[in-house]
Amino acid sequence: MTEALIPNAPAISEETPLVAPAPDAGITPSTPAEVEAAVHAIADRSRHAARRMARANRAWKDRALRAVGDALLEHRGRILAANAKDVAAGKANGTSIALLDRLTLDEKRIEALAAALESLANLPDPVGNVVRGQTLPNGLRLRQINVPMGVVAAIYEARPNVTVDIAGLALKSGNAVILRGGTAAASTNDTLVQILRDALESVGLPADAVQTVDQYGREGANALMRARGRVDVLIPRGGRELIQTVVANSSVPVIETGEGNVHIFIDESADEEMATEILLNAKTQRPSVCNTVETLLVHSGSSVLPAVAAALRKAGVTLHTDERTRAALPASVDTVPATDEDWATEYMDLDLAVAIVDSLDDAVKHIRTWSTGHTEAILTNNLANAERFIAEVDSAAVIVNASTRFTDGGEFGLGAEVGISTQKLHARGPMGLPELTTTKWIVQGEGQIRS
Repeated sequence: MTEALIPNAPAISEETPLVAPAPDAGITPSTPAEVEAAVHAIADRSRHAARRMARANRAWKDRALRAVGDALLEHRGRILAANAKDVAAGKANGTSIALLDRLTLDEKRIEALAAALESLANLPDPVGNVVRGQTLPNGLRLRQINVPMGVVAAIYEARPNVTVDIAGLALKSGNAVILRGGTAAASTNDTLVQILRDALESVGLPADAVQTVDQYGREGANALMRARGRVDVLIPRGGRELIQTVVANSSVPVIETGEGNVHIFIDESADEEMATEILLNAKTQRPSVCNTVETLLVHSGSSVLPAVAAALRKAGVTLHTDERTRAALPASVDTVPATDEDWATEYMDLDLAVAIVDSLDDAVKHIRTWSTGHTEAILTNNLANAERFIAEVDSAAVIVNASTRFTDGGEFGLGAEVGISTQKLHARGPMGLPELTTTKWIVQGEGQIRS
């Protein structure tokens, strides 16, 4: 690969170092200070790689994504063998079924990762996109354009697919990425990172555009959170405890992705067959992910509750119900009493909290009280109710008459996602390529001075 693929790029001499030297080469860091020095060295190498990535044109980056996709398929045996070790260790350690599902890779999921990379390659390059521009009365030409963030770090749990998703998005948007994937997926992530780095080198891009601090454990994650000035943005992805730990302790700017305490409200006009199909999909298709419904609210004037509840119980869902719901259900539908803890819980399993409400206002009030701001849905044949729900529910995604499982970067046509942001600054909802860029102003003149 030659520099001709980077238009207007200054030449990189043979003497230009592609990596920063690691401290105390050959010595395994053991103290927090040594780990911090090692993580800083990784971040410095990432920053150097980010400068290279920022200058790569779309053709080069797309070749890299396709090379990674091909490598995943070529080395699927290595990946599955490494993943089997992690899954076996997880079972031995008593890992929950939901987390084991997130941890597990199979042939179909590896093929889906490769397909997602191909989708990313087919998407427009966000770098250089003109957000706005104008020519001032004095002749100055202004453009605000999208540019890469630089060094993006991600801390996540037991999700080896996230390793590929985040790396792919970072590469396409011209960034370098540092990963901390957690001990539960250590073998799988180590294999994936090796494959990613080799694929980058095969097309002439720096391997250090993808690095990991997994080898330094929790202290490595702590050092990553303290690497302000070396890391431009940090994205946590996982459960509430992980996310809040990163938010509370990071000096690096954080984009907060949230847990998914997701709600569906069935209003009195909703169709029984549609409601049943949507609830089954939203709860049982893949219960361990963040866009799975966790609370069902049913209008007291609706007649669909017995059929929906029976279908959910037949599918193996445990219903945590309030008193009104239990009274409305036949004795053949067994339930357990709900507490306030249930309304606040992201089960990530075959459990569902269920309550009866008397109005759309009551449903919205319940959602405002307990929601994490991820995704909420209304099932209705009343257009006015749908419009009110859209206007009054303040979550990253609001859905009308469809499953909450659609809140996903791939389903939204983003190719993949770094996470689903539940905050309101910079990014909200599924985060794709544009969300991994920032902007800068370009000002061009012919000698103008300010009077």
